[in-house]
Amino acid sequence: MERHEQVIADVFGLYERFGDSDYIGEPVSQIEHMSQAAELAMAEGFDDEVVLAAFFHDIGHICAESAENMEGFGVVSHERLGADYLRRAGFGERLARLVEYHVQAKRYLTLKEPGYYERLSEASRRTLAYQGGVMSESEAEAFEQDPLCEVSLRMRQWDERAKEMWVPVIDLEILKRKAVTLLSGEAR
Repeated sequence: MERHEQVIADVFGLYERFGDSDYIGEPVSQIEHMSQAAELAMAEGFDDEVVLAAFFHDIGHICAESAENMEGFGVVSHERLGADYLRRAGFGERLARLVEYHVQAKRYLTLKEPGYYERLSEASRRTLAYQGGVMSESEAEAFEQDPLCEVSLRMRQWDERAKEMWVPVIDLEILKRKAVTLLSGEAR
């Protein structure tokens, strides 16, 4: 259990150090954005792995110190950097892939959902080019075949909604307990 406690201290320590930072051109901080995404997942009754993926989805912006920047709108390839960081920390592949896929979901929805691009925040629009742009039809067909496609699309919706000002941050102890359970293999 000691290793798990160290992982929790390290991962959540990032939020303690960088969570109050502005969330790349949005009206909320990093921690407010992550908290709201996790709470939306919890409100819809998703399992702990999905809730934590929602919370961690943008961890790549704060775990990679010397990463390339997207013109002040966060870190290039933050989805991959974050997923790899979580894998190294011992989290499961499903959680890591959900973190990685939240950008793919944006690219997919930009292709498939009329008006989606117009509803994106300015920061999300600006970063789309760095993230591969709108998905091609063949990329979209492949994404649709992935078993995590549907939940990735839900995560993207939470990501877009998790930008409300003045929403209290979730008690991080709740998320830490979920993380310990996952890391110790008790979940599922």
